[in-house]
Amino acid sequence: MLLSESAFPDEHTLLALLKSPKRLSTGKQIHAHVVINGFDSHVYIQNSLIKMYFEVGEISLARMVFRYMSKHDVVSYNIMLSGYARRRLISEAIELFREMASSGTEPDQYTMVALLMCTGNLKCLLIGKAVHSFIIRRMSLGGWGLIVSNAILDMYAKCEEMNIARKLFYGFYEKDDVSWNTIISGFANIGELELASKFFSEAPRRDLISWNSLLAGYARKKDLTTIMRLFDDLLAQNIKPNKVTFIALVGTATETGVLNQGRTIHGWVVKAYGLEDAILGSALIDMYSKCGKIECSHIVFEKVADKDITVWTAMIAGLAFHGHGLKSIELFREMEKQGLVPNSVTLIAALTACTHSGLVDTGNRIFENMREIYKFEPGVEHYGCMVDLLSRSGRLFEAVDLIKKMPMKPTRSVWGSILSASKAYQNTDLAEAASKALLELEPDEEVGYILLSNVYASCEQWSDCDKIREIMERKGVKKAAGCSSVVVDGVVHEFISSDKRHHKWGEISCVLCDLHRLMKVDAEVGFDIFRQFSAPDSD
Repeated sequence: MLLSESAFPDEHTLLALLKSPKRLSTGKQIHAHVVINGFDSHVYIQNSLIKMYFEVGEISLARMVFRYMSKHDVVSYNIMLSGYARRRLISEAIELFREMASSGTEPDQYTMVALLMCTGNLKCLLIGKAVHSFIIRRMSLGGWGLIVSNAILDMYAKCEEMNIARKLFYGFYEKDDVSWNTIISGFANIGELELASKFFSEAPRRDLISWNSLLAGYARKKDLTTIMRLFDDLLAQNIKPNKVTFIALVGTATETGVLNQGRTIHGWVVKAYGLEDAILGSALIDMYSKCGKIECSHIVFEKVADKDITVWTAMIAGLAFHGHGLKSIELFREMEKQGLVPNSVTLIAALTACTHSGLVDTGNRIFENMREIYKFEPGVEHYGCMVDLLSRSGRLFEAVDLIKKMPMKPTRSVWGSILSASKAYQNTDLAEAASKALLELEPDEEVGYILLSNVYASCEQWSDCDKIREIMERKGVKKAAGCSSVVVDGVVHEFISSDKRHHKWGEISCVLCDLHRLMKVDAEVGFDIFRQFSAPDSD
């Protein structure tokens, strides 16, 4: 490399090098050469430095370079605004825009795009409308062009204001692929799939982004049948799917638990990417785990070439989910030996493994190590795991003490763990205290009442159980109807208690009656056999 050969790079070389660093240390070396060679006063070099620091995640250093610049041009401001927008720092972006206006620097269309991106990412509709008004007032000064029109459309779509977005879209004098993709993804994101499909079919050209937007919409609805049909259509159009496509497919197979379709998708992933990609690898591990095939998860895990923290976390979580607590913790330790630092999700998975296998001491050590070794401040999910672990192990008062030490407000699941354990260990006093805390959090939800009622029922305190039901009736709190689902040929069929609207309810009812009759016959036969064997010997 030129910088390591004691040569003197010119400004063009430095500009090229500033586009390449992926690590902060490399970027700092290039910055040092900029200063040593006297190019730190060149505005375009300084702008490249700002952009480089944003790309490696060093916002403070990007801000420092900007502040020490003797002169800023519109590009300087735009790079800063774009950096803030990507990191959702809207207050900083608005403050910088005010500073830009007071400096006399005239904004261009890229300034507006950055501001609109920032407001859209954070769904700040009020500020987004203010930016839109500013653009309309300044329109005569400059012909902002389609790039700004698309950014306005995108802002309203991200703020889920699709009625406004649709009116704007129809009012465009010209539309490009970005315009069509924005309106398609906007309707898909809010679940308006008929409208999303309508615009999709009307689009003059459908690229991969269009297909992925529609696939993502149906993925959120868990409609695997439509997703697979769309995927077949995509392939028929000779469009090559990418990682986003496969993430939607794998995610839907995971949510619906359809193993056969999941295996088909797995085959396409291997064909397109092999098993080198960590994101797809972790998604497949999660899919097989949730489909009940933890051994397949392990096979995928072993074959992923570049195992990052997401791959390890998916496998640790999968083992924990299937009750293999010891194996999960062994894998967690192996991950640490490989030099990988666990993130917040990894630690939740490890604590869950301890919970499912009653590994209290191991869980305590991991929880204590969060601050001391991993430098993580435990979140409410980590406290929830520990409360659940202690509660399930019968250490109810330790669990309550931990709740009292929590720096944040306990959630429903935290108190729910205490209530569930109180039922198992028949501790009505603690159950009443936990129920009171839970009802203070969610006075109109049925969970606290139902759990406390179950505790009383397990202790055969029927009068107290009836009182809870009376309180629920008086307050108008209703128990949500039970719901179950089954997947047949890729279609999810949901059944709600007392709901007879399913199109095959008659057939299902007949099968249930037959099963009930057969079970009754089997029970009677079994009882007769039991009576014969248990009858006293006549001899």
